[in-house]
Amino acid sequence: MTGAIGSWDDVKLLEVTFGRLARWYRPGLLCLGDAAHTMSPVGGVGVNLALQDAVAAARILAQPLLRGVPGVADLARVQKRRQLPVAVVQKTQQAEHTMIRAALDGTLDGDRLPVPMRLLRRVPPLRTVTGYLGGIGVRPERAPAFARVRPGARSRRG
Repeated sequence: MTGAIGSWDDVKLLEVTFGRLARWYRPGLLCLGDAAHTMSPVGGVGVNLALQDAVAAARILAQPLLRGVPGVADLARVQKRRQLPVAVVQKTQQAEHTMIRAALDGTLDGDRLPVPMRLLRRVPPLRTVTGYLGGIGVRPERAPAFARVRPGARSRRG
């Protein structure tokens, strides 16, 4: 199979795009995660956002689902709740891509680091904050009470 690659022209590079659906829902349909908003693999936060989308949807849609079929207004509440965190992460990833590109093409040197990188070097506790924001997000989601395991409760799976 290695004979199939004759030059680097035969190797495709990952093309990263950032996008969001203008509307994540239609009657009977709600898009979450990559279906609603694309993310770069940089930082590994795409899965975090997808899970947070799902948790928000569970919390917001639980009662409407128990009553029947959620309406369009219920679905819109999920998008409204999740739009800001998605926009913030996408903007952050775009900045990270710019810095990575500059580092790879040699235009980024230690004396002229972008302000965010200089701050991270000078104030080490900020690294914890950036890790927290990457993992937990700017608008953390909490599973609805019915979906949480109570401390000391046994699993039904035995």
